[in-house]
Amino acid sequence: MFEDRPDRDVEVVLVGRSNVGKSTLMRELTGHDFSTGKKPGVTRQPNHFDWASESFMFTDLPGFGFMSGVEADQREAIKTDIVRYIEGNADAIVAGVIVVDGKSAVEIIDRHTKRGEIPHDIEMFEFLVDVGIDPIVAVNKTDKIDDLDERLDAICERLGLYPPWQQWSESIAPICAKRGEIEPLLACLRDRFHEHNRDDLLKFVT
Repeated sequence: MFEDRPDRDVEVVLVGRSNVGKSTLMRELTGHDFSTGKKPGVTRQPNHFDWASESFMFTDLPGFGFMSGVEADQREAIKTDIVRYIEGNADAIVAGVIVVDGKSAVEIIDRHTKRGEIPHDIEMFEFLVDVGIDPIVAVNKTDKIDDLDERLDAICERLGLYPPWQQWSESIAPICAKRGEIEPLLACLRDRFHEHNRDDLLKFVT
């Protein structure tokens, strides 16, 4: 189980498969460098970033799904810990950001669907909705995508959101964390803070 969660009233969590760029995105959101690595599964415990004077934090939860060199039962245990963490802190979580690799997300989802499995990304999206957290999907690595609108429409379709993607601009955020191009995500976070009457936190997403 994850331990040592800072005592904060408001939280934004980042979830997603391994190697989709969550740690890089955390660096862009907080200005603080987190350990990143080519090898999936580098982050095994939550990375929290909070401010001493504020009851607010960003949390990067460990990656889920396939990880090279990590046994299946351990992968499942990490996913269970993520689910328990979100369930246990749902009242404090004002935004759940699912980070996906825009270039490969559709193929990964389709591959699992063909096997008769519920893809992790879809499962996490539906889980957040079930626990009362309005999900944001940060579609990362957009610099590697030629047909971006088409790709975003396909991701929406698989999430059960009727395309075109532009009508879901409060939930779908095309970004390139590596280049620091995260404004669509910041706009979604501003929207969530405002919905929760926490305009005092807008300074963290400007």
